[in-house]
Amino acid sequence: MFVSSDGPSAHILHADLDSFFASVEQRDDPALRGRPVIVGGGVVLAASYEAKAYGVRSAMGGRQARELCPQAIVVPPRMEAYSTASRAVFAIFRDTTPLVEPISIDEAFLDVGGLLRVSGTPVEIATTLRRRVHHEVGLAITVGVAATKFLAKVASAVGKPDGLLVVPVGTELDFLHPLPIERLWGVGRVTSAALRSRGIQTVGDVADLEMSALVSILGPASGRHLYALSHNHDPRPIRVGQRRRSIGAQRALGSRRRSDEELDAILVGLVERIAPRLRSGARRCRTVVLRLRFDDFTRATRSHTLPAPSDSTDALLSVLRGLLDGALPKIRTDGLTLLGISLSGLGDADSEQLELPFPTLTHGRAPIDAGRLDGTLDAIRDRYGATAISRAVLLGRDPGIAMPVLPDER
Repeated sequence: MFVSSDGPSAHILHADLDSFFASVEQRDDPALRGRPVIVGGGVVLAASYEAKAYGVRSAMGGRQARELCPQAIVVPPRMEAYSTASRAVFAIFRDTTPLVEPISIDEAFLDVGGLLRVSGTPVEIATTLRRRVHHEVGLAITVGVAATKFLAKVASAVGKPDGLLVVPVGTELDFLHPLPIERLWGVGRVTSAALRSRGIQTVGDVADLEMSALVSILGPASGRHLYALSHNHDPRPIRVGQRRRSIGAQRALGSRRRSDEELDAILVGLVERIAPRLRSGARRCRTVVLRLRFDDFTRATRSHTLPAPSDSTDALLSVLRGLLDGALPKIRTDGLTLLGISLSGLGDADSEQLELPFPTLTHGRAPIDAGRLDGTLDAIRDRYGATAISRAVLLGRDPGIAMPVLPDER
């Protein structure tokens, strides 16, 4: 595993493809170039910058997006095209430097601090990288360059679209402090409202507070976290070769209210999608998390730590169903716009398999042990593919969109 060194220079690059899904569509269809494009119909998966200018955003309901931008062209997602483009871009990243830390399929951190004699300065390297992505893959990419990962990511966000923004050493706080508080990692809608209600508008306002004051407003973890970032304290190096510590999947639901049965079927589909990824990577998880976003944009998470690691579809589903049941009263009152799951505390599969007491199912006259049945179904899916056999609850239902993901690092 490579670990970058912490040097006093702007040697960290954050490279982020611009409106990735929509840009791939515009690249592949010249008729879409320069026009507002929305990827996904029921829920917006991505929007071109032309559509964003009208207020269209990812995860927005399709009806609302079309009301904001009636002239938008709506196209269905093509996940294989996005995965192919991502692989091509990451090949350029890894040809640039061996120190690449993937974040998602369209962004990564790169450490280029030791390449001065080989490839030039960080700015020259970033310029070459952007040119190669444009010429070889046909996509625009924005790169932020700074001495820390946090600031490099902020720089790329400020530099969009299709830009290169460098924050020289010694000017970090001059660049950071005038920015709105939402530029800080961890400041979402709720945290932003809590800070702005107290007159805290910019990153500099956060930096002017004592840590104890931030802790009293946001709690110990968030308070200390934002205090450090507001002073550009981010000692994290670029790490390469680490295996994924968590995996997840989610489904945007739009504004339509869903019945309990529909939500259960969506949950089953998510588990059926993610459990095979555990087994294909010879991993097992220890903690199961249910993620919810409600109609009023508030979010909630519910989690459960298993007594022993598991990769069993039914074991994970049993726990997640219990978490979802506990959230149903609020869902019925407030509505739900996103349902997601994540599995964390991942470890290698040589750890002991969890055995939960499964209920007895009845098929015909013969009772079937659900734990044994689950193992059989998992084996069939792992050998012949996820669609080789399906649960009855999923028949005839829209499975949603399986977003492309990065491979699990080894």
